[in-house]
Amino acid sequence: MDLKLTEGELRFRNELRAWLESNLPSDWPAWREKSLDDSYSYLRAWQLKLYDARWAAVCWPAEYGGRGATLMEQAIFWEELARAGAPPMANSLGLGLIGPTIVAFGTPAQKLRYLPKILSAEEIWCQGFSEPDAGSDLAGLKTEARLDGPDYIVNGQKVWTSYAWLADWCELVVRTDPQAPKHKGLTVLLVNMKSPGIEVRRLRQMTGESEFSEIFFTNVRVPAENVLGQVNDGWNVAVSTLMHERGSYGARLYLLFKRSIDRLIELSHSARKNGQPASRDPLLRQKLAQCYAEVEIMRLNQLRAFSRISATGVPGPEGSLQKLFWSELNQRLQQIAQEILGPAGQLLAGDPRAIDHGIWSYGYLRSRGNTIEAGTSEIQRSIIGHYVLGLPRSY
Repeated sequence: MDLKLTEGELRFRNELRAWLESNLPSDWPAWREKSLDDSYSYLRAWQLKLYDARWAAVCWPAEYGGRGATLMEQAIFWEELARAGAPPMANSLGLGLIGPTIVAFGTPAQKLRYLPKILSAEEIWCQGFSEPDAGSDLAGLKTEARLDGPDYIVNGQKVWTSYAWLADWCELVVRTDPQAPKHKGLTVLLVNMKSPGIEVRRLRQMTGESEFSEIFFTNVRVPAENVLGQVNDGWNVAVSTLMHERGSYGARLYLLFKRSIDRLIELSHSARKNGQPASRDPLLRQKLAQCYAEVEIMRLNQLRAFSRISATGVPGPEGSLQKLFWSELNQRLQQIAQEILGPAGQLLAGDPRAIDHGIWSYGYLRSRGNTIEAGTSEIQRSIIGHYVLGLPRSY
């Protein structure tokens, strides 16, 4: 892949930069310190503004409201938003994971019904995959859907569902053929979260937030026309969603990590360790240098993933390389931050003495979940060994 920007890519970047300079909300720093419950309406309004200017999903085909952007333009988009310090978009799962899956597997009627409201954040989406006994082993799920006339009747439970407490719709993986091999009897349903029989219970994390939820389904009726893809072919649909999840985050996270390591290097000159600047500690200097190099490796890995998608048209198992790398890199980065900042790194947002409004304490706590969500590190290593390196399965 040629890393030099073409004239078209430069025009794309300059147009986006100009739009951000004119439209970036100046009050975002104040809103950023609020809880997700309080700031979500603000984030929906921001996404609607991006949608009106056709920036909400640049990589989507133009006929579905995107710009048909290339992979390099998509990388430029996330880089420029991160560089400008722009707010995140409210419907992140809908835009990055579920929308592209509907584009790939949906009927014309489904695309017309769901995609515009995903783009505008009028309808927020969640992803009903993991269960108490089927986290890493998704194919072992037990939530069932039984056909009853024009509807499926769904019973079961999902857990660790991001944003379920505010979602309007859910991409739900269910078992429709209990007699088939576990990978073969799954179907994906598009489920209205306001349907009778759905109960959402929020889960409190050690960060203090309740980003995740449990969902209980009791005789929930879902129209058969809401099947995404083919009945009993839900494994392929779900894997497509997971590949988008694992492959797309690196492009968004690289510059955030780059800003974090640059800020840590800056803080190391003012933070004190053993009576002198932390930057003079040879071990911390070595750790910072290692982390700085790994952030650059992350950028190059993302370009390799882009090359794969450019060649094949779909995300590949190389997305597992990136997910494994960034999740463990962030934990190392946050550990170094705590070593540099010492007790001050534990101060939470809202404390007037907190460094950078408490982002380092929050980042350390939140990073614990990185190696579990979107597929554990163990699962990613298994995928890499089997599908990338061609090694035999370990079972």
